[in-house]
Formats: sequence, structure tokens, C-alpha cells
Amino acid sequence: MSAEATNPDARPEFRRRGRTRLDLLRLGRAALLGPTSRDRLPDAIGHVAEAHRAHHPDADLSVLRRAYMLAESSHRGQMRKSGEPYITHPLAVTLILAELGAETTTLTASLLHDTVEDTDVTLDQVREEFGDEVCFIVDGVTKVERIDYGAAAEPETFRKMLVATGNDVRVMSIKLADRLHNMRTLGVMRPEKQVRIAKVTRDVLIPLAERLGVQALKTELEDLVFAILHPEEYERTRALIAAHAGERDPLPGIADSVRAVLRDSGIQAEVQIRPRHFVSVHRISLTRGEPRGSDFGRILVLVAENADCYGVLGELHTCFTPVVSEFKDFIAVPKFNLYQSLHTAIATPEGNVAEVIVRTHRMHRVAEAGVVALGNPVASGAPAPPGGSGEAEGDEERVDPTRPGWLSRLLDWQQSAPDPDTFWSSLRAELAQDREITVFRADGGGADGTISLPAGASCIDAAYAQYGEAAHGCIGARVNGRLTSLATPLADADTVQLLLAQDASSGPAPDWLDHARTPAARIAISAWLQSHPAAVKPPTAPPRAPLPMVSLRPGGRNAVADLPDATVRLAGCCTPVPPDSVAGFVVRGGAVTVHRIACPAVERMRSVGRTSVAVHWRATADCRVTLVAESFGRPHLLADLTEAIAHEGVEVISATVEPPVEQRVRHTYTLHLRDATGLPGLMRAMRDVPGVYDVSRV
Repeated sequence: MSAEATNPDARPEFRRRGRTRLDLLRLGRAALLGPTSRDRLPDAIGHVAEAHRAHHPDADLSVLRRAYMLAESSHRGQMRKSGEPYITHPLAVTLILAELGAETTTLTASLLHDTVEDTDVTLDQVREEFGDEVCFIVDGVTKVERIDYGAAAEPETFRKMLVATGNDVRVMSIKLADRLHNMRTLGVMRPEKQVRIAKVTRDVLIPLAERLGVQALKTELEDLVFAILHPEEYERTRALIAAHAGERDPLPGIADSVRAVLRDSGIQAEVQIRPRHFVSVHRISLTRGEPRGSDFGRILVLVAENADCYGVLGELHTCFTPVVSEFKDFIAVPKFNLYQSLHTAIATPEGNVAEVIVRTHRMHRVAEAGVVALGNPVASGAPAPPGGSGEAEGDEERVDPTRPGWLSRLLDWQQSAPDPDTFWSSLRAELAQDREITVFRADGGGADGTISLPAGASCIDAAYAQYGEAAHGCIGARVNGRLTSLATPLADADTVQLLLAQDASSGPAPDWLDHARTPAARIAISAWLQSHPAAVKPPTAPPRAPLPMVSLRPGGRNAVADLPDATVRLAGCCTPVPPDSVAGFVVRGGAVTVHRIACPAVERMRSVGRTSVAVHWRATADCRVTLVAESFGRPHLLADLTEAIAHEGVEVISATVEPPVEQRVRHTYTLHLRDATGLPGLMRAMRDVPGVYDVSRV
């Protein structure tokens, strides 16, 4: 994408502390003075080389020289809208990445990222001069850069961007640095265009930067977007920070105390004060009211080893008063974007509270630069994220060990999005999720026996993540060994066993959409419901309460009471059958009601003084019994249960089906059995019906 005009004086408060501002205009004009000697690096990229060598002391800079010479000669004569040489843009983008620690291949592609789009340079030339890797990245960035910021073009453009990012995350790294430089130089554009680009940056690129762990880019992009979209809040925040600059800051004193504590304990550590960026201060003011002196920054403690992090934590919590609610361990449980640190807060005797972040130097590099700090993702021996692999395959099956799980999921469902609007809304919903959970499969299947899901996901999301479209037939789940409905939300480290129906015609219910959180699940459910309109019933009145089961007050049949001429009735509450142990009680009218011994009514009868009568069974074995079947709701369940009962030769006297509650259905049957000994077999047959998880007598 062609860069916009530079405004060197715009928003000086966004200059990174400790960095000398480069005169890109001077560097660009120097680049136009003519070719540089081949035996030394051009002066225009001296800053890039210096930043690159700081992270990679042994890097070969000759390829950067050749890339710069090609970029400068191909862009020669092109100017930015403010009149600067165009070469200043790829130089600035490359410098951003060099300061983040990007490896040489990324910087080479960054210098060339606009050449194929804006000049006569071809991909074949790039491949011949710099190899397949650089060509692959430049091609991916070129596809991403062909963007029209019209509303109709955005969804399809970002779909292409995600595909390119999925193949190699370095494509997105260059895109984010490109957007950061253009946002820095957005001041001379029309206000309406500034707002349009800022909104796209806020909705898509900032969440992507967060998920890729590139915090250094993400925080500056947030501040730039904040200044454009919320100018009044930005000015108030700027005034707060300016007022704090003239006040006494308690953080340096707290940092000195922390250094002294760690020095006395023998822990080698570097203690820094990290000022909060504008958006962070604004959020603090919204949640805590007017910020206090210690709210304008945090204390950062850097150590050598993971064990030292916990040693620092122990010393801090011993020598200061810890704020327990602020403690978070992202080392034992890293965030989905590879972030690792210990977070805590300590209170001093003076009443000041300071937030403290503890991490190793390597964690710090990853926290600042994310995937950029992980090196070449397809080179042999590249460092891999926790739990990742460092192996790589050929270009046809590229394996990127820095690709986070959320990106793999996103690449899977984007292919199923039926139209650009669905893709765009699903993408924004997916990127709005800022936390991820991991659940374990009960069968231990899959690559590592786990499923990664966004926080708030339900069993429905786990079903589609594990089975794809086969999850249409899911009828229930066991979470941590307990039966539950598909709507149940999952928590981190839950164990999930998903239950599938044997009926191939089973499909999702419309209310599944109310509980599905992942785009993959929502898209698959919506597609099935659209292709099966008969399954989608129009809204009806709220379900009525179930009708009470009519008591048939059956005669004693094969039950005989030791009371001459007494009418014997089997109790409808427990429906005793031979050879149950039973008890009889005389009720109004002189009749004898027979209950199972375990029935709660027996105790009530005895407590009110009902006359007890001995009861025994005749030799005949036919009986009536009431059974309750608990099941997950699915199509044709009632028909399947009735068929199973009929197959056992049992007569259905009455049946009641209660309205579904959380996708679970309760069926009550009063049945006439010709032989009571067939009752256990009948109950087993009913339990074998797909979707039924329990059958019991009333």
C-alpha cells in the first residue's frame, strides 16, 4: 500500500523514550544522490544496520545492502504526498522491525515490500536475487497491500491477509510495521479518511498485534487510534500525564527499595520503571478514578532464569505487603499470544501501591516483539514457542511453529464463511476474544489430547472444534466425568467427552446458536439450519407446564393383602412390581395401598398411624410400572424410545414428555409388563437408545 505523507512534527508525545528521532527526509534525499560504493553499507540504512546488529551481532548485512539498492533504484523518482522520497517509507518500516529484533530475511523483505506492487520489479526478480523465502514474504505482503478501504472491499482483503499470515507470520509483522508508520504520518490526510483507517486499525490490526504478541507495536497503534477517534479523552489523558510530570513520583523510590531487597537476597536482577502509554492511563482513570502517582507506570524486574522469577516474587511478598488479588502467573500458564510473566502488586508503608512485572530477559523480548522475536519460523533450529515444534517442511506444506492455535482455528473457519459480511462479523467477534482456554479430550485423541478455545466457549464449541460437521449429531457431553448439556460453558483444564448420536439425520437445534461462541461452530450450525428449514420451527408461545400424569389406580392384580375382602391398589408413586419388597396400609374406604418398602410414603404412613397390612405376591407375574427416561433432546427421540419399548413386548399405558430444560428432556411412561422379570431388560433397552443417559423407576 502506498504510504501517505509524512508529518515529522505530528504527535511528538508518541516518540519512544530513549530513541533519537531520525530525519527520514534527509536520509531519503541522501539516497537519491547516487549509488554507494559496493564495499560498504549505504548511509541511509546505517540506523537499520545498527539496530539489527544489536539483536544479531553476527548477521550478514550484505543482503540488506543489495535489498536497499534494489528498493532505492526501483522507487527512485517516486515521492510521498508531502514531497519526501518514497524510499523513506520502506526504510522506516524496516527500522521498526529491526528494533524489534527481526531476523535478516524479514528485514530484506521489508525493504522490498512495496517494490512488486509499486514498481516494475517482478517476483521472479526477487526470487532470483534473494531466494524463495524473501520472495514468499514479499508476495504475501503484496497481496495484503492491494487494499481498497471501501466497506465492500475490506472483508475479502482481510481474508487474503489472514491466509497470507497463516502461511508465514512474518507477512503480518511487516504489515503491522507498515501500518504503524502510516499511522504516525496520518496527520495531513482528510479527517474522514483518518477516521476510516483508524477504525480498521482498531477493529482488526490492533487485535492481531495483541494476538501475535507484538506489544511494542500494539501499544503505539492504540495511542494513535485513541488520538484520532477520541480526541477529547485523549487531550484529558495528555493533561493528566503532563500534570503528573510536575509532581513527585513515588515509583523511583519503590524501585530503589526493590533493588535493595533483591541485592540483599543475592538475586541478580535489573529493575526498571515502565511508564504506561496513553490508553493504559485512560483505562486506569475509568476503573479507579483519578490516577495516583504510582498509577502512571509499573516496575519491571528482569532476571536470567525462570526460577529467579519465583525467587523475586517470594522476596517481594515477604518484604512488602502483597495485593493478593493482583497476582497472576503467566509463566506456568502462558497467554495465547506466547506472553509469559509474573504480575503482582505491592504496598509500601507510605500507602503507595505499585504494580510489578517479573520476567526473564527472553520473556521480555517475546513480550515486546511477540512472533517477531522468535526468528525465522521455517528455518531449521528456529526457536519455537512453548509446546511448539521447530521443524519445517517444504513450501507446499509449510509448518510455522510460531503460528498460534487461534490463528489455525481462524484459518479453518474462514474457508466456510458463506459471504464477506459473515466473514467480517465473525472475524471481529473472534478478535474481540482476549483470553483462551485449553480443555482436555477424554479419549486423549488429537495431536496432544487438548482443544484450544476462546474463553466463554461451551461444549458446542468443543464439539465442532473436535468433530467438524460431524458435531451436528452431538447429543450431550460429560464434563469432568459428569453428564451435562451442550450449553454448559467450559473452564480452563476441563476434561470433555462429547456424546454423538448414531442417527446420521440428527442435526443441531436452533438454540445452539445462543450458546456457540466460536465462528466455526456458528457458521456450521447456521449452514445446517439453512439447508434443513423443516428443522427450524417458528416461535411459539412459552411451553406449558407438563400435564400431571393421570393416576390409573390399578387394582392389586397379583398383590394380595392379609385383610379379607379389602380392595388392593398398587401405589402410583412407586409402582411396585414382583418381586419388590412391599408394605400395605389401610386408607380411606378400607382399601389397601401397596408401596415399595423404599418409598418415602411408607414413612409418612407410619408417622400418621396408618394401619399396616401384610402383602404378598400371587404366582401371576404381569404388572404395571412407571419408568422415567432422562435424555438429551434430539429429533425422533420419542419415536425411538417407543419403538424400543414395543420391541420388548411391553404395552404403553400412558406417556408424558416434559418441555426441554437446557437441552435435556424427561420422559415418563406407565407400562404394562406381561412378566415382571423382563423389567431389567426393558430398562437396559431404553438406556441403549441414543441420547438416553438414565432410566429409573419413579
